[in-house]
Amino acid sequence: MHHSPLFPRTLTVLLVLAVAGAAFAAAPAATPSPAAPSPSIQTVAAKSEIVFKPIPKPGKKYDIDADTYLIYEFNEKPKMGTAFLKIQIFNRKGDKITPFTITGRSDMPSMRGAHDSGNVEFKLNRKNDYLMPVNVVMPGDWEVRVTIQKDGKPVYYGSITFDV
Repeated sequence: MHHSPLFPRTLTVLLVLAVAGAAFAAAPAATPSPAAPSPSIQTVAAKSEIVFKPIPKPGKKYDIDADTYLIYEFNEKPKMGTAFLKIQIFNRKGDKITPFTITGRSDMPSMRGAHDSGNVEFKLNRKNDYLMPVNVVMPGDWEVRVTIQKDGKPVYYGSITFDV
């Protein structure tokens, strides 16, 4: 019998799956009442993927809702090191407004999670610009996922991508 280098690993995976399958099969099945949907249906229905709208061009207006829009830019063309992302929010009259909390999460989409900054809250400066440092640790495609909240509730999800 020929033993490949993967045989022990394959055998381990099969044993784990067999044990997990046996444990699952041995577990008592809950019988949902006819009036209540099954728990698995509730779990699937409750999950909704957040869609981050692309915000492709710096310096352009992007609607948050019917009354407000945002404009973003970096302090300079992003390069290795720290770049500062600035977001300004305006009402329809063109007045800068700041009733929001903004968080951003920077990462490389091609290596999701490898350089994830975690959620970073934008800080307001004296000019009422929202600012966030973005730590660029290697060349490639980067993304900042922006969440804008008002009164603790998300009102806008946006995605700013750039290349270094």
